[in-house]
Amino acid sequence: MLAIKSDTFNQSLLDYLQRSMTPFHATANLVEELKQAGFIGLEEGEAWQLEAGGRYYLVRSDASVIAFVLPKKASLAETGLRMVGAHTDSPCLKVKPQPERVKQGYFQLGVEVYGGALLNPWFDRDLSLAGRVSYIDAKGELNHCLVDFQDPIAVVPSLAIHLDREANKERTVNPQLHLPLVLAIAPENSEPKLRELLLEQVRLQDSDAERVLDFDLCCYDTNPPAMIGLQRQFIASARLDNLLSCFVGLQAMLGALEQGDDDQGMLLVCNDHEEVGSVSDSGADGPMLEQLLERLVPEIEPRQRMLANSVMISADNAHGIHPNYSDKHDANHGPLLNAGPVIKINANQRYATNSKTSALFRQLAELEQVPVQAFTVRTDMACGSTIGPLTAARIGVPTLDIGVPTFGMHSIRELAGSEDAYNLFRVLQRFYQG
Repeated sequence: MLAIKSDTFNQSLLDYLQRSMTPFHATANLVEELKQAGFIGLEEGEAWQLEAGGRYYLVRSDASVIAFVLPKKASLAETGLRMVGAHTDSPCLKVKPQPERVKQGYFQLGVEVYGGALLNPWFDRDLSLAGRVSYIDAKGELNHCLVDFQDPIAVVPSLAIHLDREANKERTVNPQLHLPLVLAIAPENSEPKLRELLLEQVRLQDSDAERVLDFDLCCYDTNPPAMIGLQRQFIASARLDNLLSCFVGLQAMLGALEQGDDDQGMLLVCNDHEEVGSVSDSGADGPMLEQLLERLVPEIEPRQRMLANSVMISADNAHGIHPNYSDKHDANHGPLLNAGPVIKINANQRYATNSKTSALFRQLAELEQVPVQAFTVRTDMACGSTIGPLTAARIGVPTLDIGVPTFGMHSIRELAGSEDAYNLFRVLQRFYQG
């Protein structure tokens, strides 16, 4: 029975990953599911009339979303909030503002590297473009919409080994010189315009669109997510870091609500810009969550009580021990795929976990009979970070960092275990139940 449930869960995860090519699309897909579950959208510029037991969400900058559930009977000061945090962005190639160029007869687009991407895997992939476009319509009004070319329209070709005999030893990538996309053989005496191509995409949704003013476009691999391996024990996909956690967090909240839990405050926050430091109006080091909490409980003393009774779980993928590079791990802290979610610990607060928050997660996992692993980076290596420490510092809530073990993090195609997402869902659903 458990295998059937996890298979169904994983298929829904694959579908979400396939439809979420950019942070904008990832957020829009989360919002669509929230609406189907009865959540009401809030506008930050309007007055709110919130009701006990209500389900609400708000979106900022089209790429960050907070969903929350108010308790039916008790006050938030009494129940606190059970919070899960994740992020909607992933390392990628983003199209520059004036990207067009024709070189050696080929139409190309210049790109920037967003976040700490592994660059070599981007070569020789069937790439497409998706993102947000701002345009003027026939009435002269400014509008915005999401676009997705869907088809593989671009590629970054590798240099043949005959022209770089040392390629398998020390090939380095100069992102300015080596990453411009190849889209077509350029027409003679004509340079294609990206805005014209975008206008065609926009007009599929709004026939009155007249002129594209600006855009925010990401490249993505058109190869779909898949269950792979001899026994289908792995999930292979782009953007597992960290759309897997966004999906799992939402399903856990919805699952807790289906269990009939109506007197525990719950919150899910999925921020943009984690991969570039989280410093933005909608990032975890910005004011979005803090401002929401102030609106939920405007008076200082009850709000402080709410925060004191709250807990935050920052869910972001962990490094699984790679069988070909096991020396990159501490020997006692090498998480295995399909061996349970990972508690992430760092003495220098790159992760927010402490012994109390870690113990809570272990207790919840025991109740669900889910195994738990621990990760700490080698003492002679630098440690990455998450939204966990940033959120904990901004709102003062006990926090821990967890995630599912992953290979190839920040590659164009990452790998996770087929059991881990569902096991994390079970623990987070229990957490939301209070």
